[in-house]
Formats: sequence, structure tokens, C-alpha cells
Amino acid sequence: MKRNRKANWILKSIVVTCVAAMLFSCEPDIKTVKIYGEIDTLPELVAHDIEYVRSDSGDLQARLTSPLMHQYAGDDSYFEFPEGFKVVFYDSVMEEQSVLTADYGIGHDREKIMEARGNVVVINHEKQEKLETEVLTWDQREKKIFTYERVKITTPTDVLIGDTLISNESFSQYELKNTSGLIMLEDEEK
Repeated sequence: MKRNRKANWILKSIVVTCVAAMLFSCEPDIKTVKIYGEIDTLPELVAHDIEYVRSDSGDLQARLTSPLMHQYAGDDSYFEFPEGFKVVFYDSVMEEQSVLTADYGIGHDREKIMEARGNVVVINHEKQEKLETEVLTWDQREKKIFTYERVKITTPTDVLIGDTLISNESFSQYELKNTSGLIMLEDEEK
């Protein structure tokens, strides 16, 4: 009996010591608490069924629509489209030139840069070309789109694959790097 009591007492002492050590070792770091206190994770503005129009001297250049937008304030203010978005680009006579769609988007106000993610598709109506990728960046100041991810471009006659794309925002002129794919060649008549 003495042996069991002594073993139980030692076991209880070990358990109590371990629990006390765990409780006192979980003290939060003051710097970490301050950082988390400064982060605002709630949007300042939530908007449904939004439409944003960009024009220059009354000429329509682009129209962005989305079912949901969150806007965040602060030094690096940004907005996001968690349910996807669509941007229509117009030519100089205000006809629809190209369309960009994606499952998710995030835009940074100061830099005028927007990133599209997930099932990103750009269609150029005039050339009948379609771009597909997973990540695409739209630089509104430079009026260009680019990605360093895998890209598939389908034209009426060709299918091109590459890993870097730089294009004007209407996707009417582009450069595709590290290209492979199926290209149709016409027979020369003699």
C-alpha cells in the first residue's frame, strides 16, 4: 500500500508540474499583441453589385462590375472582389474591345494595380483570341496586363502555351515568352 501511495503522489506531482509549466509558458509577446491590435481585418466598406467606370475626357475606357466588393482603409488601402469580377475595355470609339474575368480580385489604390486570381480569362473580340491563366496583374497607370504564370492563348488557328505574358490592357498586342503549342501553317501555292 505504501508503494502505491508514493507512486500516485509522484505521478500527481509530475502532472501538476507539467500543467503549471504549460500555463506559465503561454505568456503572449507584447510586440505580437500590439501588431495584432493594429491590423484591421474588417472592411471599412462592403458594397454589393458594384460598377466602376474609368473614362478620359468623357471617353469610356473601362467598366468593372462585381457582385461584392470589400474596401479596406489605412496606409496601404486596398479593395477586393471575393466573389469575382468582370472588366470590359473599350476602344477609342467606345466599342467593346476586350473582357477580363476572374474568380477573385484585389486592387491597391496607391499603386493603381489590380491582381486577378483563379480562372482568369481575357477575350479580345477583334482578334478572336482568348487568354487563360491563374494569376494576372493589371497595371492601370501603364495600361498593361502581365503574368509570370503559365498562360494559354487560343486563336482561331493556334493554341499557344507560355510562362510569361506582357500585353496592353486590351490584349490586342502581347508578348509571350517560353512558348510552345500548336501552330497552323499555310501551304504555299506554286
